[in-house]
Amino acid sequence: MLYTFPHYYKDFHCIAGACPDTCCAGWQIVIDDRTRASYRRMKGPFGNRLRNSIDWKESSFLQYDGRCAFLNEAGLCDIYGEAGKAYLCRTCRDYPRHIEEFEGCREISLSLSCPEAARLILGCREPVRFLTREREGTEEYEAFDFFLYTKLGDARDGILRILQDRNYPIGVRIGAVLALAHDLQRRIASGRLYEADAVLARYTGAGAMDRLMIRLKRYQADEKTQMEQMQALFGLFGRLEVLKADWPAYVAERKAILYAAGPEAWSRQRRQCRSLAGEQWEIWLEQLMVYFVFTYFCGAVYDGNAYGKMKMAVVSTLLIGELAVGVWRQRTQQPQQTQGGSLGGPGLSDLGEAARRYSREVEHSDQNLAAVEAFTAQEPCCGLEALLMAVMSGTIEKATERNKT
Repeated sequence: MLYTFPHYYKDFHCIAGACPDTCCAGWQIVIDDRTRASYRRMKGPFGNRLRNSIDWKESSFLQYDGRCAFLNEAGLCDIYGEAGKAYLCRTCRDYPRHIEEFEGCREISLSLSCPEAARLILGCREPVRFLTREREGTEEYEAFDFFLYTKLGDARDGILRILQDRNYPIGVRIGAVLALAHDLQRRIASGRLYEADAVLARYTGAGAMDRLMIRLKRYQADEKTQMEQMQALFGLFGRLEVLKADWPAYVAERKAILYAAGPEAWSRQRRQCRSLAGEQWEIWLEQLMVYFVFTYFCGAVYDGNAYGKMKMAVVSTLLIGELAVGVWRQRTQQPQQTQGGSLGGPGLSDLGEAARRYSREVEHSDQNLAAVEAFTAQEPCCGLEALLMAVMSGTIEKATERNKT
């Protein structure tokens, strides 16, 4: 069995009570069958507490005011404290580790919803390297399309190379991989997967990015059109199951900060935020795209929707970036709340908060993940040209300046 993971994966350590958030509140914690059986057998007063604090029908811990019944006032887990790590359910042992399963392979990542994991993911300044280890054991899947999986893996390798090629602005890189996934999807849908290698070569061959950048010049729009596009993408949030009660208010507040003053003010604060962040802004967006592509793209082996997985990555990155501008703008208006980053420019904490909040609502609900794919498939704001316009806003000018230097 092959295990693949990002190079920073083993640097993760839970910071427990020092964490600014908690993974034990705001969502249902499902108990696996093996751990549930051990809870039934546990004796003594704590065993009684366990059995009285579980919804046995739903196989999950009861919650009080949205907090797990075993989350104490210090923000620590009473099961861990009373019985030890061995008695944690699989969900609690694994989090924030996320595992995608394929025949002969397990791909492990860290979830952005964890503040410490988000710090590692977004705080990584170098291009992410993916490491592979082999262990004994294998598992066969019925009707697993290994040919499709192989082509998706090859395509993802090429996509990651494009995303991490810092000779080009991040907008050009995102536009390239979006177009690549679009063309690959046409081959999947028409049963011409044997053409996948040619599609990949067209986007990764010599001079491909320079030619593409010239073609992308036409995806420019005025400030009003750009703002309306981002507002339309915000419509995704109205489609989601609410996992944390304050999420709708959080989105509404950021939306007002971003758009209430109109297109000119929106564009100005956006340019100011990105300018103050400098090259770090592009690195952040790169790491977000790499995160979503690595985590979800090859999952298309199960539904054939590679383009949908890519659009989810692009829309998620755009929305997290937009939320981060709102977080930064609010922080600079309220200096007494500053945590990380200077008053002049956005810091890792601004982007980390936006990424963490988004991930908590989207990635920990199968219903919400499906809602994102449905939204990107149905809404005009998620068409190829609309998304290219969104990712390319302000990019061509920056690329021209870079080429001149």
